[in-house]
Amino acid sequence: MQVKLNVVVGAVAALLSGVAMSQELVVKIGHVGPSSGAIAHLGKDNELGARLAIEELNAKGVTIGGKKAKFELLAEDDAADPKQGTAAASKLVDSKVNGVVGHLNSGTSIPASKIYSDAGIPQISPSATAVEFTSRGLKTTFRVVANDGQLGGTLGRYAATTLKAKKVAVIDDRTAYGQGVAKEFEKGAKANGATVVAHEFTTDKSIDFNTILTTIKAKKPDVVFFGGMDAVAGPMLRQMKQLGITAKFMGGDGICTGKLPELSAGTMADGQVICAEAGGVEGEAKKSMDDFRAKFKAKFNTDVQIYAPYVYDAVHVLVDAMVRAKSAEPAKYLPEVSKTNYKGVTGTIAFDAKGDIKNGSLTLYTYKAGAREQIAVVR
Repeated sequence: MQVKLNVVVGAVAALLSGVAMSQELVVKIGHVGPSSGAIAHLGKDNELGARLAIEELNAKGVTIGGKKAKFELLAEDDAADPKQGTAAASKLVDSKVNGVVGHLNSGTSIPASKIYSDAGIPQISPSATAVEFTSRGLKTTFRVVANDGQLGGTLGRYAATTLKAKKVAVIDDRTAYGQGVAKEFEKGAKANGATVVAHEFTTDKSIDFNTILTTIKAKKPDVVFFGGMDAVAGPMLRQMKQLGITAKFMGGDGICTGKLPELSAGTMADGQVICAEAGGVEGEAKKSMDDFRAKFKAKFNTDVQIYAPYVYDAVHVLVDAMVRAKSAEPAKYLPEVSKTNYKGVTGTIAFDAKGDIKNGSLTLYTYKAGAREQIAVVR
């Protein structure tokens, strides 16, 4: 009799366990960024932002459509390479992710976005700024930062009107991001009365710039603008110092990192570098960002580089849409992403018809005594 009772109890327990398991919804969030290569420090920064969001969502016990959700992060390395980026995108699609946060670079985000679009999977980039990323009519493509038109254009206007630059020289690294932000800088500078005296080209892996910098030095520019990333900007600043070029050095979010002083080996003069980050908060929202940075440092024992807070918010935007749609199925919750009105640590997030963030902000920075210092938040 006792044996039969034990069998019955065991069967009931198994049944209840099965019911509980059936009520748990596994939601896979993909993240892609360069965790290897020259800008791996930026890719890891982004990934940690995603991990923090996933950990907190699981601790909170989010319910989607009546089922408790268990979130899993599938992180892929694209090494900032377009071919590796599309391979990573295909791998995530094959893994049946419910949504994607990434990629970091425009050059990888743009080709990958077609793969996600074909699969109907929502993609939110926390840092891809090329105008082309959202201009092709893909319904699955979104970003939570301002684009190059706003970023480069604002820097060009700042160079001509605030810095009173009459002559500017431009260098870009031939990537989608570098070319895009440099083009918009030129337009902004010219529109406000500055003359572009040189436009030189390098690559995102170069370390020797003496030839192009010597050419630029002869033009005596007031400002040198670089469209590229901090791993290249650092050595470029060192060589500018060696050649005696004292012009202001400007760039977009790619150079606007906490690591730039280290990469430039301390050769930056105070106030010499002026850059802009595609995003920024002020007023009451600043406390949320400061709290996030403190929480991030306590958790990972490292400072935020640039876009970890935007990754964190992007994960929450996807989950917020799932909750409102009562489904984690991409086809069912995608329409809710377009209707987003989410208050995150980076500010209020809502998207326009293209998938660009509405009223995107920019933060202008300079560097003094080896530390980044905010100049202003502009829109």
